[in-house]
Amino acid sequence: MLYQLFEWLRQTGIKIPGGALFQFITFRVLLAVIMSLVISMMFGRRLINYLRNLQVGESVRELGLEGEQQKKGTPTMGGIIIILAILIPTLLLANLNKAYIRLMIFSTLWMGMIGFIDDYLKLRAKKIAQSQGINYKKGDKDGLAGWFKILGQVVLGFVVAATLYFNSNTKVWREFVGDTKPTDTIGLKRVILDGKEKLFVEAREPITTIPFVKNHEFNYSKLLPSALRGATWILYIVIVIFIITAVSNGANITDGIDGLATGVSAVIGVCLGVFAYASGNLRFAEYLNIMYIPNLGELSIFIGALIGACLGFLWYNAYPATVFMGDTGSLTLGGIIAALAVIVRKELLIPIFCGVFLVENISVLLQVSYFKYTKRKFGEGRRIFLMSPLHHHYQKLGYNESKIVTRFWIVTILCVVFAIVTLKIR
Repeated sequence: MLYQLFEWLRQTGIKIPGGALFQFITFRVLLAVIMSLVISMMFGRRLINYLRNLQVGESVRELGLEGEQQKKGTPTMGGIIIILAILIPTLLLANLNKAYIRLMIFSTLWMGMIGFIDDYLKLRAKKIAQSQGINYKKGDKDGLAGWFKILGQVVLGFVVAATLYFNSNTKVWREFVGDTKPTDTIGLKRVILDGKEKLFVEAREPITTIPFVKNHEFNYSKLLPSALRGATWILYIVIVIFIITAVSNGANITDGIDGLATGVSAVIGVCLGVFAYASGNLRFAEYLNIMYIPNLGELSIFIGALIGACLGFLWYNAYPATVFMGDTGSLTLGGIIAALAVIVRKELLIPIFCGVFLVENISVLLQVSYFKYTKRKFGEGRRIFLMSPLHHHYQKLGYNESKIVTRFWIVTILCVVFAIVTLKIR
């Protein structure tokens, strides 16, 4: 809104000191980071106290983990802090006319709503049980049904994929070289860059970045036979739905100890910010020889707010945590990261920069599958890990929470650096 205001004043000829700065994306990105930090840190404390007064406290299962009883009663649903710290700077500083910004605002609100309802139903079930003198245990059948959360993720995947495929303002540009225009592109755009005229074409089919290959691009239509390529949009929607569901659940599973999911998400946000800024800037895109995505640079403001929100929330969520994000935060962060990865056309790099989410997910799948298999075969379930997800395995081994979290952050930083380096590894 501030961006629109200063832009309107500039167009009408009214000069305000400092107003010209709002034309620069870098200025608005830095301002978004600062603003989100201030919102999450200053107003976070008030919201935590409010949640504590409402007795919105976490229930703890008896898992035999060190320090688990100290977490009992810690306010949850703190993901509201993250959501507000993301949305307020975005609404004030970003160009709301851009399709990517609107799509990310929808993604944040949609996943936040699903997570909030889930947390609210769990807390209501806890209060009802306590009022009836029933011993409430976390993990009882409360909150949203699993299929309902999956349905919410499917809806988000459908909206993201359909927008990217059908909206004319979300197309990728590719440099036109040679005499014959590729059949999977439309239009011709002339751009003057460093005094030289260059021709670009819009990609007709959805393409993405594929690491370790020379041209760095992959067209989803090539997964289908020529006769079925008219249905590429269906395949694309299915793939995006799978990605958003997997990453969102991965973030949800990772949120098991203080500061883990928050810190990992902040580091991943930096990675996505680099991708968005590079692909949204024609000069950087040409220098790095990566696809140019018009209007994508504006998304850097949203990502800046995401990073600031995570860092500000980490102030209270770091060990020992005074607030938990709950599903309100973890489902939202996972949905946001997945949607951003698809938008910047780096979804095939998710296994690299979201390596922690992936490993946490796989550890649960392996544990559950192996337990069921051995129970059928031997009559007694056996385990691969002492406990899943993986971070609980290390807790069982006697590692302190802070050490586990710090090492997972370091691993994420290494994964992010490697994901960025893949832009030049061919």
